[in-house]
Amino acid sequence: MATNYSNGSSDDATSLVEIPPPKIRFTKLFIGGEFVDSVSGRTFETIDPRTGETIARVSEGDKEDIDLAVGAARRAFDHGPWPRLPGAARAKIMHKFADLIDQHIEELATLDSLNAGKLFAWGKAIDIPSVANTLRYYAGAADKIHGEVLKMSRELHAYTLREPVGVVGHIIPWNFPSTMFFMKVSPALAAGCTMVVKPAEQTPLSALFYAHLAKEAGVPDGVINVVNGFGPTAGAALASHMDVDKVSFTGSTEVGRKVMQAAATSNLKPVSLELGGKSPLLIFDDADVEKAADLALLGILYNKGEVCVASSRVFVQEGIYDEFVKTLAVKAKDWVVGDPFNPKSRLGPQVDKNQYEKILAYIEHGKREGATLLTGGKPAAKKGYYIQPTVFTDVTEDMKIVKDEIFGPVMALMKFTTMEEGIKAANNTRYGLAAGIVTKSLDTANTVARSIRAGVIWINCYFAFDNDCPYGGYKSSGFERDLGLEALHKYLQVKSVVTPLYNSPWH
Repeated sequence: MATNYSNGSSDDATSLVEIPPPKIRFTKLFIGGEFVDSVSGRTFETIDPRTGETIARVSEGDKEDIDLAVGAARRAFDHGPWPRLPGAARAKIMHKFADLIDQHIEELATLDSLNAGKLFAWGKAIDIPSVANTLRYYAGAADKIHGEVLKMSRELHAYTLREPVGVVGHIIPWNFPSTMFFMKVSPALAAGCTMVVKPAEQTPLSALFYAHLAKEAGVPDGVINVVNGFGPTAGAALASHMDVDKVSFTGSTEVGRKVMQAAATSNLKPVSLELGGKSPLLIFDDADVEKAADLALLGILYNKGEVCVASSRVFVQEGIYDEFVKTLAVKAKDWVVGDPFNPKSRLGPQVDKNQYEKILAYIEHGKREGATLLTGGKPAAKKGYYIQPTVFTDVTEDMKIVKDEIFGPVMALMKFTTMEEGIKAANNTRYGLAAGIVTKSLDTANTVARSIRAGVIWINCYFAFDNDCPYGGYKSSGFERDLGLEALHKYLQVKSVVTPLYNSPWH
């Protein structure tokens, strides 16, 4: 049975759910269409955050392996069929790839639950079906990549071509291993690019499975390569590689700066960055308090707070603040912490020991700086990396728990008086990834949405993602966009072709 908790309790999370021992089929590197050992022969452990125990050992790639993977992607781009196929032919293979994912939903959801602590039921119902649909979305765009005919001001005829950018390096995070894999890979495939994917060292297992399915679907050898490894070795080698034409990175702002520097000091390759966030949720006096509390908890506790757009700063207008606090404290108890394979659980374990300890350290910072614990604040189990949903009140904007991205189930709750005060507080951050607004007033919603400097604004909803909707950040949250046709365009170059008209002075 899942174990609930009351504020500050030390009750254990659920005991482990008995599941059949998973067969981990793919643990090597995937280069040039084959699973291979790393050049060094080294391996590293991938850990089950439910227990802290080893699931399997996977090959550890470094610079030499990145060289081999980039070489395979380069040959596939310069000489292989993928960039030269008609868009409809690429789309057909991508659709088959998506169909194969649908056939392995349960196995893929299991891998992400074991590797990242993600809820199995949500992965099976949401994450894995969604990535198949992301593939289908971009497959639908593959044969609609067109340039334009230009009306020139002189006696010239001109048109533009949209061509694949080339070899792409994708560096993806651990919080959504499947979702982020296909946010990057799908539009790059549709554009005709080839690629090297460096999954997070914490969560390599599903990426390797997807590499296998890509080959089975008919994606040509060398188009998708997967190199497991660590950021300072494999990641750095990919970002700085002279034969990589573009890097797409999702992760922390600190690492994003290093990726950008590496790209700039090598071949000046373009970079797209989706980085950290400290997203505000503004709740106005006219909001339905029950619904607003549910939304606030969803915004910070979904995926145990390991979400870059998590609404970690919640600002409530003073007229409903006291009622909101009472309602939030009651509703937080419904967020059961437990084994991700238990359908009653709503929060699984944090991804690894480092993240677990980082979150607990921030909670201690909050206590020392004078914030008050409304709920949680402690580990939720004696084994594994479980943390209680934690809400702080009596918070000020100069506290570390307000300024820093914690990336865990920790909410900082604050009060504001006027709309102008709320907007100012929401923008008082170096980040600008997302924001939420809860109000019944269209005027308030429109005014605040236009005033907050963030890449996506959700009004009376949160985490409302869709393949059609571009997603990315302002300020230190990065630049360029994932999802939507904006993401397809970032993997395309625009080439202009100009010819003189007959009898023009240019002829």
